[in-house]
Amino acid sequence: MKKQHIAIIGAGTAGLALARILAHQQHEITIIEKASEMENVGAGILLQPAGLAVFEHLGVLDEALKLGCRVNGLEGQLANGHLLVNSHYREVAPHCFGLGMHRASLCHVLMQNLQHPSNNREMIHWHMGTEISEIVPSGQRMQLIGQTSNQHAFQQTFDAVIIANGARSQLRPKQWVKLDKPYPWGAAWCIVPACTTLDGNILHQFYDGASTMMGILPTGAVPQQTDQPLSSVFWSMPTPHISSWLKDNSNRDIWLKSVEQRWPVAAEWLAQVVVSHQQWLPAHYRDVVLSRYGEGRIGIIGDAAHAMSPQLGQGVNMALLDAWALGKAIGQASEWDKVWDNYHQQRLSSIRFYQWLSRTLTPFYQSHRRDLGWLRDAGFSWMYRIPWLRKQMAHIIAGITRNPLHDMSLQEISRPLIEQQSIDSNITSVQV
Repeated sequence: MKKQHIAIIGAGTAGLALARILAHQQHEITIIEKASEMENVGAGILLQPAGLAVFEHLGVLDEALKLGCRVNGLEGQLANGHLLVNSHYREVAPHCFGLGMHRASLCHVLMQNLQHPSNNREMIHWHMGTEISEIVPSGQRMQLIGQTSNQHAFQQTFDAVIIANGARSQLRPKQWVKLDKPYPWGAAWCIVPACTTLDGNILHQFYDGASTMMGILPTGAVPQQTDQPLSSVFWSMPTPHISSWLKDNSNRDIWLKSVEQRWPVAAEWLAQVVVSHQQWLPAHYRDVVLSRYGEGRIGIIGDAAHAMSPQLGQGVNMALLDAWALGKAIGQASEWDKVWDNYHQQRLSSIRFYQWLSRTLTPFYQSHRRDLGWLRDAGFSWMYRIPWLRKQMAHIIAGITRNPLHDMSLQEISRPLIEQQSIDSNITSVQV
């Protein structure tokens, strides 16, 4: 495709990754972000092997490995000590692993890469502190209308617009929205010094029925303090309970006692690092389903396109795969309608599969249904004894499943940008 001036609304994972790919293709990019500056905030995230393959594609994997913590698998323990979930990335490939990272570290890695002189940074323009309220067709282009943080009007026209401003986006075309509602359950979370009483290379989850769940994720370090490894702690609860739970200082001691009764090895460490109730912050989730992800000169990626429960840990990875697939589609197509045909062919079935599976599994971990807790405990105990099923679950968690019968190729995803651009150029020349 000939050079385009493309607006990306939202400077999160999907937006930053896509900007890097499109700038490499010599497109002019304008990033528009509501926040006035990039803040070092957010909980820990788990980059699955699929996300790490995109990082390798972008050329930022080595920097991410310096700040993240290698995660070899997921283990889920019941209150009686039984290991219910036992999924390891080696089931996918011998040297496969995930990477626990602080969200601020992930954004730091992507930002540093964008701003490097060798990465066409002159092709990228920034409008921080700018909120877009309307997207209007203007001939063969798209006009953005909004306002800056100092109350100045913003109005600019682009060849195409990509919406990447998160799960609560108000810019999605209403006719595309099939579902947009909050999940009834969320979590309180905090980031603390790394866990010393559990395996530091495992994502640990703890379950008691379907109503009690805790997660401890190795989180690596932040750029300002690389010598202090961190862990993220998540405690599940119904969304209406989160605000009151966070405000009541007595809840810390009640919570620690509850953990000690079920999982004393975790409670011993938590009592040392969770010293103040003010350390906790709320996490709310949405379920967003769209009928399509792009048409004409407008598209949607990341959580804005397919927000879901975090049960499968795929949010950041899906955003990175979106950026990779859209960059590939733009590189191979000669016009925007073909871009979306290619993009939907690449991403639609995978997104649908993960959304369905996440929605199906979530009540087994976040609900008041006792029967679902019993069914989960019986079913998973049986499933993980069967090597083929255990391997399939590892592939799903790795983020590479396109549908129940086919996987994506990590090698294809990780192919370096310079090599991919050469392939895309050859395909485009043949099409033309």
